[in-house]
Amino acid sequence: MNRSRFLASVALAAAAVALAGCSAGASGATDPAKSGTINVVASTDVWGSVASAIGGDHVKVTSIIDDPDKDPHEYQADARNQLAISKANVVLSNGAGYDDFIGTMVKASKQHPTALVAADISGYDQHPSDGEFNEHLWYDFPTVQKVADRLADAFAKADAKDAADFHANADAFGAKLAGLEATETHLKSEHAGTAVTITEPVPLYMLDAIGLKNVTPEKFSEAIENDTDVAPTVLKQTLDLYSSGQVKLLAYNEQTTGAQTQAVLDAAKRNHVAVVPVTETLPAGTNYIGWMTANLEAIGAALDD
Repeated sequence: MNRSRFLASVALAAAAVALAGCSAGASGATDPAKSGTINVVASTDVWGSVASAIGGDHVKVTSIIDDPDKDPHEYQADARNQLAISKANVVLSNGAGYDDFIGTMVKASKQHPTALVAADISGYDQHPSDGEFNEHLWYDFPTVQKVADRLADAFAKADAKDAADFHANADAFGAKLAGLEATETHLKSEHAGTAVTITEPVPLYMLDAIGLKNVTPEKFSEAIENDTDVAPTVLKQTLDLYSSGQVKLLAYNEQTTGAQTQAVLDAAKRNHVAVVPVTETLPAGTNYIGWMTANLEAIGAALDD
């Protein structure tokens, strides 16, 4: 997606290069073959959790955005982030415009870490002719599996003696992902075609996998996504979906709120439409698999209600 909110982040990331220059040059990445630890930097704790699952005790993961109260689109990179990347053996980002500050800092690093970008690994067309690309790839389990496999390969290259552990971890993680996909398939068999709404396209990969029909006016979710005002006529069209009883649930991004998303939330509650909160970073005290399991359970409960 084209996110104007990221421009400030990218600019600050560039400034961070200058601030961290001396430190980065003095303290580069260590050799995992000698230290026994692979230093990993992930743009968010979501991808950091995936990296931790694959690397296990052999990796030290630093997640730059690790607070559920922070909106990743408004994150401002700093010199500390640049320093972390200067020490990294592997850097994992989402890509597709979601976390551009990572690419800026990787290019500035003199250590040339292995850079993995989920959007590129996904194989999806990032410039589709029929609309904008949905960059929230961690809700797409096939992509997450591809990223896990690439992480295992990158870790094995950095630390050959523990390669078997990395691939075993990837297989175990993949089995859990397969369980989540089986849940999606089960929900699809019972609820395919059910009309739902969103405030932003954050969970759309999951909703699509379940076969749910997103009937939110595109101009509404686009405006919320790009932090612009929703036209009054579009807002009314959205609110009417709830008062007319056309939808079963609202998937509501808790990390991007304002008067217009609050109006939608209030309308859903007022008309007894189930609300399923979603986020772009991990809730406190959980990991990726636990988080996605909870998301599917919440969607299933809402659909069964």
